[in-house]
Amino acid sequence: MTDPTLRNFLDVRQSAKGLAWRQRLEPHQENAALAMAQSLAIPDIVARVLAARGVTAKTAEQYLNPTIRDLLPDPATLTDMEAAAGRIAEAIKNREKIAIFGDYDVDGAASSALLKRFLAHFGIEAEIYIPDRVFEGYGPNPDAMRELAGRARLIVTVDCGTNSKPSIDAALEAGADVVVLDHHQLGDGYANHVPVVNPNRDDDLSGQGHLCAAGVVFLTLVRIAKILRQNNHTPPPPDLLALLDLVALATVCDVVPLTGVNRAFVARGLIVARAQGNSGLAALARAARIGEPLAPFHLGYAIGPRINAGGRIGDAALGSRLLASDNPAEADEIAARLDVLNSERQAMEQAMLAEAMAQADAELASGDGPAMLIAESEDWHPGIVGLLASRLKDNTRRPAFAIAFNKNGIGTGSGRSIAGVDLGRLVTGAVEAGLLVKGGGHAMAAGITVKRKHLGDLRAYFEQKAAAAVLEARRGEALKIDSALSADGATLDLIETLENAGPYGAGNPQPIFALPHHKVTDVRMVGTGHLRIALSSPTGGRLQAIAFRAENTDLGRVLSENRGSPLHVAGTLGANTWKGRTTPQLRIVDAAVPGSV
Repeated sequence: MTDPTLRNFLDVRQSAKGLAWRQRLEPHQENAALAMAQSLAIPDIVARVLAARGVTAKTAEQYLNPTIRDLLPDPATLTDMEAAAGRIAEAIKNREKIAIFGDYDVDGAASSALLKRFLAHFGIEAEIYIPDRVFEGYGPNPDAMRELAGRARLIVTVDCGTNSKPSIDAALEAGADVVVLDHHQLGDGYANHVPVVNPNRDDDLSGQGHLCAAGVVFLTLVRIAKILRQNNHTPPPPDLLALLDLVALATVCDVVPLTGVNRAFVARGLIVARAQGNSGLAALARAARIGEPLAPFHLGYAIGPRINAGGRIGDAALGSRLLASDNPAEADEIAARLDVLNSERQAMEQAMLAEAMAQADAELASGDGPAMLIAESEDWHPGIVGLLASRLKDNTRRPAFAIAFNKNGIGTGSGRSIAGVDLGRLVTGAVEAGLLVKGGGHAMAAGITVKRKHLGDLRAYFEQKAAAAVLEARRGEALKIDSALSADGATLDLIETLENAGPYGAGNPQPIFALPHHKVTDVRMVGTGHLRIALSSPTGGRLQAIAFRAENTDLGRVLSENRGSPLHVAGTLGANTWKGRTTPQLRIVDAAVPGSV
């Protein structure tokens, strides 16, 4: 007898994206959904969404109202927290000069700005140092640390530093103390001789490995604030909850799981962000032309990319300067520069992606191809390789690296993974095997430096170590559908109720609804490769939809070729505000021709 949990939703066995559609709600969760719908007086469709994410009637109230008070872990449970927080508190008390060494991505920028804002409250104007992605690479380097040691008594590294022992030694030898606040996996060069607050340390039992760096920094600030209050420090610590907009931004953009306190960080942080108290975030929202209340989608796909644009192809310090600024005029100026850089980045990415996809297509032309794709070129900008890896991963549904080689045969690469394949551990193993100059990261993303002469051996190593895991992960791939829905039922009231079950993101996926037999009445290209779609239900209900980056994809082809015909369409539901009018909108993620699969 066929396992009912494996039945294909709407009988879709192979969609436009080559995926089977499966019901997300397991049979044993049906009763939990029914109980929640009755006890909470919520629509059945919302109860099914909650039950599919493991929520029960007993846990629903806290899940729907995640609070910092209920979910914040005790910072002292993180290894080295007492030493790290104590040293920073001492520096505040003694008014020492402090420098912050951050990463050039959103998490690094937000973490740096978070710490700088906290210190500024006590009158300490900390210097932020963000390395140049191309010339310095990721993490502390000895020259920069020695330079900072000449100007600061304490250096705090954020979103980096765990595996930077030689660079930290350079700072110590130059007379500065160092504290590390990080979340990356351990590898060669572990700096275990200074306070390292990192929930992914092997000896950390806090269970907070899902935090991004900004989350780690926030917990550290909570502990520092408690130390200062116990010592009756004047002035008293600032309102830390007012800084949660930065933590929410980093949590969403670093794609860490929205579980535990991360849900509260984002839920509360969005409330703070919507108040526009941070001049930099407010300026970026205007530059991105966001005309509606900020949501996780805006953080991840509009604001985050603009901050990253500085680190990718411009001044890597722009993002942290913007997020730390209290000067509206300065914020508007930096936001405008980042907006221009983001447009330039998009144009570069399109050209580079075409070349990368051509390499991928060649590798996949015969049979299943390699388990892990590696695309490379001497003509690519190293600041774009992370985006290329992400697009390759999305388009081929397998882990992918993109590497930009310089004329000396040294490549700077970035990788993105799929669920079930730990890229960080693979990279750490390749470093230990002598195949990489350096590398590090976490399960879903990693960065590497590799010599061209080792590229062939690196491909073979990844294939040997990852093939089984990739095969298993791809075998179980399916698009999980939360429920069927019609255009008639896609109302703003339903969207508002669904939003209360958020925030959604990694580890708490946005609900995906299937619209059966909806006719595609219009298809048109908008923006950079996006498709605007008009849908009509069998009973005449209408719904606007958009398929992002769908031009020249299998999904785009199916949508365009079936104009005027009914399709099964799957996507996430949200509100779209345009010229002061708010309407429901479906963000299409997949489609299938009824009866043909």
